[in-house]
Amino acid sequence: MSHLPPQPLSPLDGRYRTAVTELGEHLSEAGLNRARVHVEVEWLIALTERGMFGSKPLDPSQIASLRALVSDFGQAEIDELAELEATTRHDVKAVEYLVRRRLSSLGLDSIAELTHFAATSEDINNLSYALTVKAAVTEVWMPAYRSVIALLRELARRHRADAMLARTHGQPATPTTMGKELAVFVYRLERIGAQIDATEYLGKFSGATGTFAAHRAADATADWPTISREFVTGLGLGWNPLTTQIESHDWQAELYERVVHANRVLHNLATDVWTYISLGYFRQIPQAGATGSSTMPHKINPIRFENAEANLELSSALLASLAETLVTSRLQRDLTDSTTQRNIGVGLGHSLLALDNIRRGLGEIDLDTVRLAADLDANWEILGEAIQTVIRAEVTAGRSTIEDPYALLKELTRGKRIGQDDLVAFVSALEIGDEAKARLLELTPAGYIGLADELVDYLDA
Repeated sequence: MSHLPPQPLSPLDGRYRTAVTELGEHLSEAGLNRARVHVEVEWLIALTERGMFGSKPLDPSQIASLRALVSDFGQAEIDELAELEATTRHDVKAVEYLVRRRLSSLGLDSIAELTHFAATSEDINNLSYALTVKAAVTEVWMPAYRSVIALLRELARRHRADAMLARTHGQPATPTTMGKELAVFVYRLERIGAQIDATEYLGKFSGATGTFAAHRAADATADWPTISREFVTGLGLGWNPLTTQIESHDWQAELYERVVHANRVLHNLATDVWTYISLGYFRQIPQAGATGSSTMPHKINPIRFENAEANLELSSALLASLAETLVTSRLQRDLTDSTTQRNIGVGLGHSLLALDNIRRGLGEIDLDTVRLAADLDANWEILGEAIQTVIRAEVTAGRSTIEDPYALLKELTRGKRIGQDDLVAFVSALEIGDEAKARLLELTPAGYIGLADELVDYLDA
């Protein structure tokens, strides 16, 4: 058997690369290394701005040159870091050496020893992960999430009055509208999105065991906690003052659990839309050139929603595992998080791919109002709820002496199919007030939707 040329092992880096490529800008190894360089450079600048250990503030051109190492970070730096790490066998140390090389090229050897000063690798890493995850969520994942919500909101408003038979337990039930059902998902997803938006991305910068020991040994007069807090918050992160060698990752667990919650609601959406397609409530719009089955040419398969289901399950499994394991570190440090955090992009990537499929899938379906109407008209027995409820109100008001209205309607409708004529005859013979009887005689399955149409307005409340 011949050998293939090197191939991506993950489908996210192969078949589905175009759908998730934006995440690679932040959550790839290169994205992480760029963030590490960013943290190292900003720490250098922060120390020199304070004139620590006799250093002098860098002039604007020197600061710009150092920051260009981040803004211009590209293939040359990726290759150089790979070369350095081949010798150091340590990724963060390779970053430190890269920064030192740039200092030398800029004639700044005098401050070279302030590179990575009093910092443990985790000081650099925890801030780098916080920066990259924050960017990935706010700049890539959340916009995709919001685009799905926006599309659902549009569909909810468009179909707010389109009555359909509900199916509690899969059986015919009190009608609703397609718009109201989609609005339920909008409301759920918006609520979770607000929680994700409120994520507090935390960082620490306090040394090998979180005690500022090396800092204090170098300068016992400096207010190192304040310096640390100002540095971390200056990067756009929250400051965690109490840590071991690592930042405790609780914010990551909270974030990933919220994304998993969003995934599971999206999974519910995908399975419901799939079912509505199966029932014929939604028609699938044929896509030019697409094939549904290799042997059955008539088929249009709901593959967008099936693909979304699978990717949401994979994402949730991985992110739930991260949330569970990242909050535990033996004593002051172990390295299990070093491996697991490298898979953050994979977890978010499968979710992003699912969002892309849901968005595309929602754009490839159309509501079949004729099918909705036919289904409603075939299930007049669902009006049994309305009839027994009106009878109970009439009994309470003294306009009827009917005993056990629920049992009466149960006997008429349970497990049976009855038509309009049957219900008209039944209602006409009821001992209830004329006004109530008239209201029931005017009622149809399609008109029995309560406030479903109006409830959609709560999306704007």
